[in-house]
Amino acid sequence: MKNYFVTGATGAIGSALIPILLQDAGTHIRLLLRAKSPEDLASRREALFSFWQIPVDDTATRTRIEALRGDVTLPRFGLDEVDYQTICANCTHIVHSAGNVRMNLPIEQARHSSVDSARNIIELAHHCPKLLKVEFVSTVGVGGRTNGAVPEEWILTRRGFHNTYEQAKAEAEDTIRAELEHGLALTVHRPSMVVGDTISGRIIHFQVFYHLCEFLSGIRTLGLAPGFGVARLDIVPADYVAKIIAWSSTTHITSGRILHSCSGPDLALPLEPLREQVRKAFAAAGRKLPPVINLPTGVFRALLTGVSIFMPGETRRAIKTLPVFLDYLATEQTFANYRTQALLADVGLGLPAPYSYLDKVLSYYLENTGR
Repeated sequence: MKNYFVTGATGAIGSALIPILLQDAGTHIRLLLRAKSPEDLASRREALFSFWQIPVDDTATRTRIEALRGDVTLPRFGLDEVDYQTICANCTHIVHSAGNVRMNLPIEQARHSSVDSARNIIELAHHCPKLLKVEFVSTVGVGGRTNGAVPEEWILTRRGFHNTYEQAKAEAEDTIRAELEHGLALTVHRPSMVVGDTISGRIIHFQVFYHLCEFLSGIRTLGLAPGFGVARLDIVPADYVAKIIAWSSTTHITSGRILHSCSGPDLALPLEPLREQVRKAFAAAGRKLPPVINLPTGVFRALLTGVSIFMPGETRRAIKTLPVFLDYLATEQTFANYRTQALLADVGLGLPAPYSYLDKVLSYYLENTGR
């Protein structure tokens, strides 16, 4: 029997991973969930079952999923001794996909989320005698301000970062790199911007990509738009990343490797045509769109800051995140994925082209937001 310990099951990647793992009837899964109380834990567990469309009477599946109340940033995850030792005694696979994707946290908070959790995962791995594999979810953002293609390897050169999220994730990778030298069977997964699945567009939470789409539509900026130049956006569907992690957990071929789950230089989306597709989808859904007013980036920043005082509070808060996106536009960067794709092609995990699922992703978002 396979016994998985999974963090981040309520996130985009983790929530897509669990149904794939459950396809193996011999798999038992322990989920680490942050919850305020046992009642809150039960509620969050039930919400996940609902998202996974596991009915109440499917006891055979439900009994293979155990939810534990804890926090990945705390020593031993804040679990009591019995629960922690039970995990250690039985765990065969660890998948660490938890992470705080807020990009403007103070650096110490960002480190607490990324680096401390990495150390706790390593400590757990050292106490699991039956452990076969660790899957560690990072981000292509660890490349920071690297110009050109971010390589599919450990990045040892000094570099700046766009935000504290990238920096903390890079430091977390530094933390685990030494463990490979001591024989830990571990694979690092670096996804790009995660969106809904390829079949229905479903996703558990609307995060970064979807906020960016609101800006691209012009709704939140009164139609004001910066010059995009040659900037491109690299997206990847949640179910594709999850399939890679699930497969990787079953093989040692990927041990010690870094896999880039991303569209890569050939398929990353130019922002100008992406904006047109977003606006077309929004208009078809009945959203009232202002005409686009293209401005130099510097003028856009200044003008939007001035007019934001007349906007609703929610819009003003959203506009405060715009500098993060504008910062990315200033870097001519792609994410190499040729080695990863060569490896995955041999096991039937071909990379889906973004335009094959983008309409589904946008439709799901628009159908499930009431704006």
